[in-house]
Amino acid sequence: MSHPEGLLERRRLPLATGALGLIALLTGPWAGAASTFVDDTGQSVSLAAPARRIVSLAPSATEMLFAAGAGSQVIATTEFADEPPAARRIPRLGDSAAVDLERVLVLRPDVIVLWPAGTGEAQVQRIATLHLPIYRQQVHALADLPGSVRRLGELAGTQPAAELAARALEERLARLRARYAQRHPVTVLLQVWNHPVYTIGGTQLMSDVLEVCGAHNVFADLTDPGPAVSVESVIARDPEVIITTAPGKDAAEWLSDWRKLPGLRAVRTGNLVAFEDQRLSRLGPSVLDAADSLCELIDAARARIRSR
Repeated sequence: MSHPEGLLERRRLPLATGALGLIALLTGPWAGAASTFVDDTGQSVSLAAPARRIVSLAPSATEMLFAAGAGSQVIATTEFADEPPAARRIPRLGDSAAVDLERVLVLRPDVIVLWPAGTGEAQVQRIATLHLPIYRQQVHALADLPGSVRRLGELAGTQPAAELAARALEERLARLRARYAQRHPVTVLLQVWNHPVYTIGGTQLMSDVLEVCGAHNVFADLTDPGPAVSVESVIARDPEVIITTAPGKDAAEWLSDWRKLPGLRAVRTGNLVAFEDQRLSRLGPSVLDAADSLCELIDAARARIRSR
């Protein structure tokens, strides 16, 4: 898989038992709420005051909290939270599939911020046994980023910084859309794993990135964010460009598989592209940095197509 916070996470853990369950029971329901905040899924979260001690259980949520001006209030996070660089100094509690919940209790956070699409239901149920407020941070499209940052700013009491960041995101996204709005559309397969081939469905944020770049995801009709597809279905849809997100030397292996199918348009025109910037799957503000680079690669592929 190209990134641990990617589309193919399938591991799930059992409900809490034993000592952890007993500790959670003894803590009792969290009380004393005086303010209500609404998360990205529309659910209400009650806190006594804006959160000062935040546990973030997803790299994307951690990046978004930093963008909202609340980075110094994140007291723990999970593996692979490396954007921005300052996030790398925050203590880890495991990964999104195996969080050390006893350590979470010891830290006594005001709120737990998680990414619902990357946190299995069993894991969410285990977290709920802690009786701590849970805030769900989730974006599906680039246009969702500014609003999500603003809501996190309200949660953390950092509204001025969050508002500045949200406006900057809106302006940058508007410039990116305007730059590629009139480009000739090209069809793209974005491959996120091989053997079997995994791609992105139309509801995944990376599909939105393709549209901003003036490209069309050939599997945009699929509702699964990270579907497995057959080679035969790729041949049938015959994308003009194939982009792999494999890191390092894996990219050459993935692309060599497609070169064995010279009938594909992407192979005939030399439009087999390796894209190694893992920020594309971050689901945070840095996705716009990756989008800039991806759009340039797609533009170059578009020129190759039109020159033939």
